[in-house]
Amino acid sequence: MTARLPVTRALAALVEHTTGRPCGIGELPRVEGKSGWELAAAPYTVLDSLPAEFGGPPLWDWHADAAWSYQVTSVGERGDQVQWLADRVRAGVVGRTDGHWTHDLLIPEVRVIDRELTYDAGGEPSVSAAGAIVSYVQRVTITVTPA
Repeated sequence: MTARLPVTRALAALVEHTTGRPCGIGELPRVEGKSGWELAAAPYTVLDSLPAEFGGPPLWDWHADAAWSYQVTSVGERGDQVQWLADRVRAGVVGRTDGHWTHDLLIPEVRVIDRELTYDAGGEPSVSAAGAIVSYVQRVTITVTPA
């Protein structure tokens, strides 16, 4: 079975690359500042792992396929800001050009065989009680097989 951590790191790097904004893995992203590592300013994304599905041979066989699921939460100060960021996430992760993925998702020792957007907030951002933070949730599944 394919290890999850390389898939997670590659997906976070792809989200950062295609949005041009920081992406934290399971936590708020940090950027290097004048006094060391600081929390990134909005807008940014947070990538969280969700339950996975497996197919093919038994899990003890390293040739099994794995469908790793993630939630990408775009966080900003305004609704238009998070919708813009979510558009870039969507285009970066599942966007296609001429029948091929627009952006490569390169993961050592595995081949990505599918990418799927399984949930999208549909333009309905969630606003915090204080009104200072807006978020937009998307869920994606990345299916990989050993190379």
